[in-house]
Amino acid sequence: MTRTPPAELTVGQVAARSGVAVSALHFYEEKGLISSRRTSGNQRRYPRETLRRVAAIRVAQRVGIPLRMVKEAFATLPDGRTPDREDWARLSAAWCDELDTRIEQLTRLRNSLADCIGCGCLSLDRCLLRNRDDRLGEQGSGPRRLFTRAVREEEDRANLRIH
Repeated sequence: MTRTPPAELTVGQVAARSGVAVSALHFYEEKGLISSRRTSGNQRRYPRETLRRVAAIRVAQRVGIPLRMVKEAFATLPDGRTPDREDWARLSAAWCDELDTRIEQLTRLRNSLADCIGCGCLSLDRCLLRNRDDRLGEQGSGPRRLFTRAVREEEDRANLRIH
């Protein structure tokens, strides 16, 4: 006899099946990444496809995609549906630029970790050669040599919005 899986799952069932803590599921729901309905006893019930949404969230987080971007990607799906195979291919492809930026930044960090990072401290002997008189400080705050062009451009746009 074949047993039909339930159409809706409790928060505990979603947590057990997805490997995500109940508190994380509540957080995802608070951020609008997943949704549930409430029973008459005020208990959460999640549609079974929530497991796929949580899996997509976890994969995105694992590679460093911010939840903000995951939410934006999910918002492109019609009627808030759960991503299918084609949706996932499209959504994950859209994150490639973000991942390339992160890879570039991590590579730059790895290659210059023992060198001047342009923070402005001027305490390392090499900084006097690489960042004399804190010239990099004119470009903005933070470790300027570690920031990729994309990060610097995003920072510049943010500064323009503030001012």
